[in-house]
Amino acid sequence: MSSAPPTADFLAQHASILVFLAAVVGALMFALVLWSALRPSRHSEEKLTTYECGEDPVGGAWVQFNIRFYVFALIFVVFDVEAVFLLPWATVFRELGVIAYLEGVAFIAILVVALAYVWRKGDLAWVRPEDRA
Repeated sequence: MSSAPPTADFLAQHASILVFLAAVVGALMFALVLWSALRPSRHSEEKLTTYECGEDPVGGAWVQFNIRFYVFALIFVVFDVEAVFLLPWATVFRELGVIAYLEGVAFIAILVVALAYVWRKGDLAWVRPEDRA
């Protein structure tokens, strides 16, 4: 990669992008300043308390949740994202040829192994047998 400075022609072609970005940043700054000057600023004890769906907050905010909920959510996100990767492949895999088909099958096989591992580990069960006792 050469370290030559950009030419005048290159800068002239891309100047509109710089002007657009400057205009956007300027408009955002103008809006922020305008609305901070126009908005009312009346702080009170009630206004600064934690909002809990219209109810008065009761008790402490520190509540420990079971880690199983987070693990289940992460497993869902991982498999959901993998399904998003499979959708475009599934729509055009006939045009891509045998190599792309085999790559997709290998990808699905890895997902099946991961699902079997999670299932065998018991992370898909809401209540584990050791929790019932």
